[in-house]
Amino acid sequence: MLDRLDLLVIGECVADIVRLPGAPDQVYPGGSPANVAYGVARLGHGATLLTQLGPDDNGRLIRDHLAGAGVEVRTDGATAPTPSAAVTLDRAGRAAYTFEITWTLAPVSLDRTPHHVHTGSIATVREPGAATVLAAVESLRTSATISYDPNVRPELMGDHDAAVRKVERCVALSDVVKASDEDLEWLYPGQEPERVAERWLAAGPAVVLVTRGGDGALAVVPGGQVAVEALPTVVVDTVGAGDAFMSGTLHALASHGLLGTDGRERLRSVDRATVTDVLRHAAACAAVTVARSGANPPDETELEAALARC
Repeated sequence: MLDRLDLLVIGECVADIVRLPGAPDQVYPGGSPANVAYGVARLGHGATLLTQLGPDDNGRLIRDHLAGAGVEVRTDGATAPTPSAAVTLDRAGRAAYTFEITWTLAPVSLDRTPHHVHTGSIATVREPGAATVLAAVESLRTSATISYDPNVRPELMGDHDAAVRKVERCVALSDVVKASDEDLEWLYPGQEPERVAERWLAAGPAVVLVTRGGDGALAVVPGGQVAVEALPTVVVDTVGAGDAFMSGTLHALASHGLLGTDGRERLRSVDRATVTDVLRHAAACAAVTVARSGANPPDETELEAALARC
């Protein structure tokens, strides 16, 4: 039974730049796929991130950050500047965002086949790199399970209808899908998240997870719905909470032997008690992360301590 995951994450790194009046810029490593790779590595799994990083200070910062958790970073050799997202706060606290993001990922040969592949976010919608990501997922899904998180960023999604089609294509290729209620509202305005999750489940995945911030999370599986409440915590900020939830999900699924090609059929008949346990682990990861600044997910000891307090 698989318990230590060999994970390949395909997706962007982003340098998050915070600009305050009268203060020097503060740069933090980010990007949803990079955060997931970092979080899974912190939980004791092997993680490789296939991404793009420029030969600049931001790229070196992110590479060192990922290496600190044991993430192996693979790139396609592109030398464009490291993607960045700058948030400028005025003296009244109002935020303005500026994105400098290109995604031109070229095919990269792998030296081993992973147990599981995770992707999502900008990497799956922004061309020309999105086509490379889709082709890689289609190629690897015969030998690995797949997870996907659309992690919608409206400013970067392009044409709405085209973005929805790309999202739905990724959903159909995946075994595990996670989205926030805010993601679903942008994709399908006015539709109930539970109904969207049920529709997505019918398209191919074994489980669809919906996070609802302080209102907890739910999972839709062939046997129905399972919901858990958010763990009580003092929120410092919500940066990286959804990515920590995804990392906790993958960690728990692996511990139950539900990932990798050997676990795929078991995943498709997973029982409600196991789904509840997976959701608890994911919610605990998110709770630890929001209780401290930045995208700083727990290691395994911190996760177990959080679960023990429930």
